[in-house]
Amino acid sequence: MRVLVTGASGLLGLNLAWEASKGHTVYGTVNRNTLQTGAFKVIQTDLLAPGAVERLLDECQPDWVVHCAALAVLDACEADPALAGQLNSELPKKLAEHVARGGARLVHISTDAVFDGLRGDYRETDQPNPLSIYARSKLEGERAVAEADPQAIIARINLYGWSLSGQRSLSEFFFYNLQAGKQVMGFTDVYFCPLLANHLANLLLQMLEKGLSGLYHVVSRDCISKYDFGVALARQFNLDEGLVTPTSVAESGLVAARAPRLTLRADKLTQALGAPPPGLSTGLERLFTLYQQGYPQMLKEMRL
Repeated sequence: MRVLVTGASGLLGLNLAWEASKGHTVYGTVNRNTLQTGAFKVIQTDLLAPGAVERLLDECQPDWVVHCAALAVLDACEADPALAGQLNSELPKKLAEHVARGGARLVHISTDAVFDGLRGDYRETDQPNPLSIYARSKLEGERAVAEADPQAIIARINLYGWSLSGQRSLSEFFFYNLQAGKQVMGFTDVYFCPLLANHLANLLLQMLEKGLSGLYHVVSRDCISKYDFGVALARQFNLDEGLVTPTSVAESGLVAARAPRLTLRADKLTQALGAPPPGLSTGLERLFTLYQQGYPQMLKEMRL
């Protein structure tokens, strides 16, 4: 298959392009970050530029498109709501329209943050209530994609893993700070279901292979507080878990609102694929193995 990955320098996009390249021809778009790799073809483009989406699809002629590009930094969205709307709502709609017209299959990446986190244990049928500009713009993107391309997969996710910069995921935050012997905060009152980016990438590819469509929660089978995640990572890497300080999010000084209990049910995905998504221990073991194999350094060396 010819697979087009937008946002290929981001946390999910880069890992997905790498995983997909093992069995497919992959094209990955980047904007400001330039990449050098033999694993997939890198295309530098501003997806918001007039005609950019049309030219990209014409050039790549993809069978599958995985749309990872987004403005995903919560505080950046709060600072520039218009740009958040362009990237997270309007661009997905345009892409979905053109992908549907050309007959390719689309995966649109959304977020667990569409929920307010007051209750937790959310299913795909539950009513979203986004708290931040980021989450609102992502929810609008979901709805626009579903309307423009009913055959698209819309995946609500939460992930961690190794990135281009080494600064894009919670696992990297904990790992590099703990490795340096620094004290870090771990929120005891924020819960999530984080999935390793590499596992997430392969689940998305499986969903495309099976011809799935519609809305899915693609998250870990295990849900955990961010504090407990930090402790579990410290133990996996044999680092000092005592450096992870239990903290309330209210004491953190963060600008954008954080939903406290973003625990999502993945029953629909489990039924569709015939097996549950990987759990936390499996993900952290794989994260550790990738580290031992030099994977983080390999990703960093892709950056020009």
